[in-house]
Amino acid sequence: MREDTDGSSRIDYGIILTVMLLSLIGLVSLYVAISHDSSAGSPMRQVVIQALWYALGAIAVIIIMQFDTEQLWRVAPYAYGLGLFLLIAVLFLYSRSYFAQTGAKSWFALGPLTFQPSEVMKPAFILMLARTVNRHNSQYNQHTPRYDWLLIGKMVCVLLPVAVLLKLQNDFGTMLVFFAIFGGVLLVSGVTWKILLPFISAFVVIGAALITLVRTTWGRVLLGKVGFHAYQFDRIDSWLNPSQNTTNQGYQLWQSMKAIGSGQLAGKGFNHSTVYVPVRESDMIFSVIGENFGFVGGCLLVLLYFLLIYQMIRVIVDTKNEFYAYISTGVIMMILFHVFENIGMCIGLLPLTGIPLPFISQGGSALLGNMIGVGLIMSMRYHSKSYMFSTNENFR
Repeated sequence: MREDTDGSSRIDYGIILTVMLLSLIGLVSLYVAISHDSSAGSPMRQVVIQALWYALGAIAVIIIMQFDTEQLWRVAPYAYGLGLFLLIAVLFLYSRSYFAQTGAKSWFALGPLTFQPSEVMKPAFILMLARTVNRHNSQYNQHTPRYDWLLIGKMVCVLLPVAVLLKLQNDFGTMLVFFAIFGGVLLVSGVTWKILLPFISAFVVIGAALITLVRTTWGRVLLGKVGFHAYQFDRIDSWLNPSQNTTNQGYQLWQSMKAIGSGQLAGKGFNHSTVYVPVRESDMIFSVIGENFGFVGGCLLVLLYFLLIYQMIRVIVDTKNEFYAYISTGVIMMILFHVFENIGMCIGLLPLTGIPLPFISQGGSALLGNMIGVGLIMSMRYHSKSYMFSTNENFR
């Protein structure tokens, strides 16, 4: 066996290059979005602020890379506990102005600076969930129905406090991300398909039932009693029939679809945006790419995301570490869900949820959370041991 002593040989430059390309696209798209919105301030000022967040994210990646598997294992409960503390604190110290606009208690505000604690809770949740699954599978070598249900119970205990706090914050979109992470880790946890299949079937049935209830008056009354709000019904209405009301609740989606459609195959060209889209610099930033660079630009962006996911999967295969595998699954599901949901809602395939596009949308806390996830993946390669005839060793 030989262990790499040169740190540079253990750095995954492919992931770094892909993230840098996505970041560059993000800065360019942000500049275009702000340039055509007189209420958003100076384009260069916003680009510089976002670039500073990228720099802070890069520092976070470098720091996280220094943690090996044992250190990540030990730090997981503390990170999770800190995340829960921040989610509780924001219920009392939330931004009043943001609450007045959206009805969500999910942002801290300190002067002009805002921060969403749920974004950095995502990697902490991934760490804790991976630790829980890995510890259970180490204690119980065989997957029997009894032990599988015990594992699911432990995973739910990790998810439940986060879900409750996000419900109290009225942040349903972010809650969906945590459910996606939970589902991804559950799929690779080793739980038998005899249990997973009913779970997946129940999820599909519940989703279909909710959509059916939304389309009936008595169903909306019933859903309203269990916590659904009028704006959520409006979002589903605009998703099911975007052309029905293009001047009120469906305006943002309709304008996004118009902007993307007007880009056609190759787009109108850099900084040629003629269709106004509200909140274009954050949630709807894919409309900038679609209008300026067309179908080709949108496809290239999606290919970059798939290249990033592919490189992350390669790291899992190379390191052959179960704890790392659960961590990387959580990170991959976090990024995939963001990409799928954001692009889907911009083109009308999915309801509007306020989910940002990773490494592209404006926003420091979301970017920082994604960069921490990248740092977790990078630490796997950085601390792996290389062999003469095989790739890496499982060093649990």
